[in-house]
Amino acid sequence: MISRVRILLVLAVSVFLTAQIFAEESLEQTIDYLFHYVETSKATFIRNGAEHTPAEAASHIKAKYEHFKNQVKTPEDFIRLSASKSLLTGKPYLVRTSDGKETQLDAWLTEALKAHRAR
Repeated sequence: MISRVRILLVLAVSVFLTAQIFAEESLEQTIDYLFHYVETSKATFIRNGAEHTPAEAASHIKAKYEHFKNQVKTPEDFIRLSASKSLLTGKPYLVRTSDGKETQLDAWLTEALKAHRAR
């Protein structure tokens, strides 16, 4: 009887740990998608009034992500902590798309995330 309980307990823990591993992989895959989305965009990124290329923006966001990585549990956390505003000035990051429209980077990435999840 005790061995059955142990087996069930081990199976339950294994299922839980496997689910956690897949959830983490999924989070990393989603964040990688967002990095790629920024890097391959045809947009101009504006941080504290200065314009940056997609590669520069992605590099900056990656550095912030590494800093906040232990606090990121969801893609929304990633956007909020790494891609929303300057830690120094508090100014929101902006993105200017090829049609000339400017929007806040966090809103732009949230829309990209919604489209990615819909696929």
